[in-house]
Amino acid sequence: MSEPRGLFISFEGSEGCGKSTQIRALGERLRAGGCEPLVTREPGGTPVGEAIRHLLQHTPEAEGMCPEAELLLFAASRAQIVREVIAPALAAGIPVIADRFMDSTAVYQGIARPLRREDVTFINAFAVGATMPDITFLLDMDSGEARRRIAARAGADYDRMEREPDDFYEAVRQGYLDLARAEPDRFCVLDAAGEPDAIAAAIWNTLTDRFPHLHGIQR
Repeated sequence: MSEPRGLFISFEGSEGCGKSTQIRALGERLRAGGCEPLVTREPGGTPVGEAIRHLLQHTPEAEGMCPEAELLLFAASRAQIVREVIAPALAAGIPVIADRFMDSTAVYQGIARPLRREDVTFINAFAVGATMPDITFLLDMDSGEARRRIAARAGADYDRMEREPDDFYEAVRQGYLDLARAEPDRFCVLDAAGEPDAIAAAIWNTLTDRFPHLHGIQR
């Protein structure tokens, strides 16, 4: 008899919204209850994906990259991690927590970049196939506050995406909120400006409400 499919949880939001903190808290809670999740990040998560991540974020050659090339590189990284890592884990009954997934591309490349949304949607669907999150937590934050957090965290060492102008990040935020309104059954929007412990509690309460089998996971 095959294992039941693992739960696929994704986290989205602009740079500086606190995704890493909440992913770490959720992973610790699951592990404390005897449930070991697989945590992924994008771009990255495989040897191919990590090479793409370095190219996208840190190499001087990427500074003049056209939006079409950027879109295809993110999609390539995602296609690889879905088939090499995420889909096999879910098939084995392992829960997956993703630090970004296809919604990031829908927003960053499909809205904040001058690309046709129809093209981005097609490329996204081709990259992920049938592998879709069961629930997506959107950590929503004022773009100005997000920029302040990025500055405090990065100092002078900004990566390529962190150097984008303020209007780019405002478009990203609005794009995420529009996606969440269009798919209310999948998205859960949380105020990222709240206290981290309160946000973690809201995430856990939402998960146990929607997926009752998680009630067996104790602190």
